[in-house]
Amino acid sequence: MADAPPGSWSADALGGGGTPARTVTLTDLLRVPLHRIRLVGAVAAFGLLAALGYVLLMPGAVTASAVVAVRPVVTDAFTPSGAAADRAVNMNVESGIATGTEVVQRLAASGGYDQGDVRDALEVEVPTGGQILRFSYTGRTADVAARNVNLAAQSYLDVRRTMYEKQRAEMLRRYDESIAEVDKQREALQRRIAGAKNGALDAAIAELGGTNNQLTQLKSSRTEIAAVDVNPGWITQSAENSLVSSDSHTLLYVLAGLLGGALVGVVLAYAWESADRRVRSVHDGWDVTGLPLLGTVRGRLFRGRRKAVDADIRYVAMAIAERVREPARVALLTTREDQTVITAGLAVALAATGRDVYVADDSGRLEHLRTVVLADRDRLPATANPARPLVPAPRVADSVSGTDVTEQIPVRRPSPYPVGKFPSLDPDATIMLPRASLSATASGVSTVLDNAEEVPVGAGGVRFGTWRQRAATGVVLFNAPPSEADERGVAAARQGTAVVVVEQDRTRQGDLRRLAERLRAAGVTPLGFVLTRSGRG
Repeated sequence: MADAPPGSWSADALGGGGTPARTVTLTDLLRVPLHRIRLVGAVAAFGLLAALGYVLLMPGAVTASAVVAVRPVVTDAFTPSGAAADRAVNMNVESGIATGTEVVQRLAASGGYDQGDVRDALEVEVPTGGQILRFSYTGRTADVAARNVNLAAQSYLDVRRTMYEKQRAEMLRRYDESIAEVDKQREALQRRIAGAKNGALDAAIAELGGTNNQLTQLKSSRTEIAAVDVNPGWITQSAENSLVSSDSHTLLYVLAGLLGGALVGVVLAYAWESADRRVRSVHDGWDVTGLPLLGTVRGRLFRGRRKAVDADIRYVAMAIAERVREPARVALLTTREDQTVITAGLAVALAATGRDVYVADDSGRLEHLRTVVLADRDRLPATANPARPLVPAPRVADSVSGTDVTEQIPVRRPSPYPVGKFPSLDPDATIMLPRASLSATASGVSTVLDNAEEVPVGAGGVRFGTWRQRAATGVVLFNAPPSEADERGVAAARQGTAVVVVEQDRTRQGDLRRLAERLRAAGVTPLGFVLTRSGRG
């Protein structure tokens, strides 16, 4: 038996040699979330459900607004004073008073709310260049929002009016004290004038006149202060239920939940991929194993793609036939997957070209192998399948009944002898018997398989049995059990060669690297690896 020549292992791939690293492209970045699409979709669905739950369970918030025009407090509102200082209004101070403690306490006391919640719900805006305060209150219902925002605006005016009234009352009290004191001085002067002589009388009268003038000015000023309008402003626009705007951000919340869940799912997909690396492409398989690619078998997703898949199997069979010489023993190895479909497809493809193929299996999958082989044989072209006639039988008329009867043409079974080597009809001819393999006899392997029924495929045939009953001639394909749990596949590969079957998106890189190291340590030189996609292997 001729095996593959040694030295097909790639030292660079396994030992980290001088092969430059492959450039990571945008496709490589998108491949991870696409292959983990179930995880991304589950997390995105969870985010969507969370957003829908929030929108449905939490009542929607509504916002009501009220506008207050702020006016300065002046002595005479009908007398223009230009840029007088008494007309200046500091809107920052007014905004601070509008959101101050007294206003918040009144709102909290009116509805039994928490002061923190009231501060969060109440907002005051100051437009640039205007003496206007715009109150906004966010509540659960339109009635609550409108009532509270109107109460906030009125509370601001009441608080500001109270402050002005206190200021005016304090000034009036001071003026009253000053007037009382001047009045006492005037009474004292009047008593002095009554008892004064001619020389001091003129001075006392002059002093009394100054006191009267001072008292007159104080009373005049007090009258002006008492007449001051302390109204801080007016509510120019009050909130009504019809003017309340609802918080219509439902669609935004749903989109935010969906996109946020998708983003978290992508992050989790990359985290999972870093912990559980899978073989995603041919480059990954080559980087991990260092073996050449024998072929890629596409998955049978649709009925119309069967021909393409069968062609992929035949291409792989061509690559294997090019690298081995009969008799050959090939073990098909996987890490954790089932390569039964690949093994059966290769058996049919090799037998169709005239080879005798023996499929061995020690894991109880012989019936499945036979079923798949028969199914693959039925899909062979009529020229390669002896069980299917090339031309349908002609229909002839029955002379008795007058009905058409199709003549059954027997199908000729293929000859058990190789092509071009028929037994001679000469009784004196010499019969050449094949020499029995000494190694097979010594190992106890039977060279005659009477119990292995042959399935004719093309010019060859496929037989089934265990590894110990394998044939000594032809091509032996061993459907090895998963190498992670059974070492018989590697042991069988030591007696011949091996083909590593890698399933895209399922085979773990760690398991595949461990299998390659085990084959290398056992002295096995595999022919290469086959990359299968969804549906095959």
